[in-house]
Amino acid sequence: MSKNDDDVLEELKKIRALLEPKPAPPAPKGLWAEFVDFISKYKVLGLAVAFILATYLGLLVLALVKDFIMPIIGLILNPLGLGNLVDAKTTFSSQVFSYGDFLLALITFLIVALIVFLIVKATQKWGME
Repeated sequence: MSKNDDDVLEELKKIRALLEPKPAPPAPKGLWAEFVDFISKYKVLGLAVAFILATYLGLLVLALVKDFIMPIIGLILNPLGLGNLVDAKTTFSSQVFSYGDFLLALITFLIVALIVFLIVKATQKWGME
């Protein structure tokens, strides 16, 4: 074999060594270590945060539509004689803009988001991601 063939063979051996699967890390010992491994491995915290924030964001959007957008649509459609499409009981003079319900949904969302943020910060200090 020539020197060039030996170099190619060495490079192929290096590539093979890099492609071989590495042994699995040892299982964590202790309940707390197993819990942290479970949270990190399956991204449970990220899924929980997404679910909670999506739920409260959905309630905020629902309150916005119900309390602001639908009454505006009712104001627009009533003079055209189409007010019954929005709400059978709604009349032009009785459109209700429930800004209190919307503000309650907004404040609730902000409080929940703050609490979730604090929980995420605490879990990062504990070494969970």
